[in-house]
Amino acid sequence: MKVAFHNLGCKVNSYETYAMEQQMKEKGYEIVSFESKADIYIVNTCTVTNIADRKSRQMLHKAKKMNENAIVVAVGCYVQAAGDKLKEDMSVDLLIGNNNKAKIADIIDEYINNKNENLILKDLSMPCDYEDMSMTTVTEHTRAFIKIQDGCNQFCTYCIIPYARGRIRSRKLDDILNEISALAKQGYKEIVLTGIHLSSYGKDLKDEDIRLVDVIEEISKIEGIMRIRLGSLEPSIITEEFMDRVSKIEAFCPHFHLSLQSGCDTVLKRMNRHYDTSKYYDGCQLIRKYYPLAAITTDVIVGFPQETEGEAKITKEFLEKVAFAEMHIFKYSKREGTKAAVMSGQVDEQIKNVRSDELLILNKNLRNEFISKFLGKCTTVLFEEQVEIEGKPYFVGFTKEYVKVAVQSEEDISNEIIEVKINELLNNEILLAEIKKIY
Repeated sequence: MKVAFHNLGCKVNSYETYAMEQQMKEKGYEIVSFESKADIYIVNTCTVTNIADRKSRQMLHKAKKMNENAIVVAVGCYVQAAGDKLKEDMSVDLLIGNNNKAKIADIIDEYINNKNENLILKDLSMPCDYEDMSMTTVTEHTRAFIKIQDGCNQFCTYCIIPYARGRIRSRKLDDILNEISALAKQGYKEIVLTGIHLSSYGKDLKDEDIRLVDVIEEISKIEGIMRIRLGSLEPSIITEEFMDRVSKIEAFCPHFHLSLQSGCDTVLKRMNRHYDTSKYYDGCQLIRKYYPLAAITTDVIVGFPQETEGEAKITKEFLEKVAFAEMHIFKYSKREGTKAAVMSGQVDEQIKNVRSDELLILNKNLRNEFISKFLGKCTTVLFEEQVEIEGKPYFVGFTKEYVKVAVQSEEDISNEIIEVKINELLNNEILLAEIKKIY
């Protein structure tokens, strides 16, 4: 039977989709593209916003239209958050929530043979174990995203994820190291650690005194792993001990995506974020103490309920003060089921647009300032592939700070780490360099 997958949402979802594909392959199913006619369509859904819910429903309906006789399977966060409602959708045959993805092949086999239960959910409001999934291959050419944590205990007022993903759960260290060792033997040189709330890794492992920094140190001992990159972090993880320890790891990439959401303390309080701008800024200063050229990136929500012109101005000034390498700007979008959705003082869409546009301009300026700091410097780049830019062939890759660099080379240098000297801006996104040394 032919199976087609479609993924929506975050890097954790992407990892889980690849792992589910491998399960189905091992069971003898043929994996085809989502645009093809398939016997089974599996949509790994997202529920982070109302728009994500709508996109999830659209892809499920699209699958049924492509083959009305196919089994359409909805998996993941949207199912977890709205399973009973989704059960009424005639386009969907089988619904599987989170913490059941590791058994998806068996669940589908059982459904095909018996067509009995079609809504399979676990109550994630109660403590439960980490659902162990692993991959033997990944689709990226040079880097592998590895999920090591699930769930969140933060309950920010705008966020549905603690309800869709449940409480924090950490993957066992041995399982993490075994998966990465297998990928290293296949030639993957860069590992990106991901999770729903990565900074909380290990807090639920009561019998083990282990935290994220311990995991990083152990991964660095694996032969062949040349780079270790982290997904999104909470500011509280940036301590003197954390920075001192990671700075001693040659493979560690000084690229810190520190979640901010607002640069105004009164807004942060309404969001139920567990820090203030002073602590956040201190963390940024600490990072730059160890890595003066570190890339510090973030997310910012504009137009959160009750946000005034004054609060928006304070946020903009704080963003300029931190001087981020890059910012992801999001206009606040109501998410049903969250406290923020029923707050008074919802901000008009036109006002959100104006504030968003201002921050997008600031982001462009800050990004240009950051990448310009690399001009004239020597650094190392992990090259990924050859692409055509303005009619000429270049190999492109990324520095440890995730700055995109291009070189011209007669040899195939994909998946090679190379020392380069950066000479000029090729365009607004890419730096042009010359090769100095191949490792």
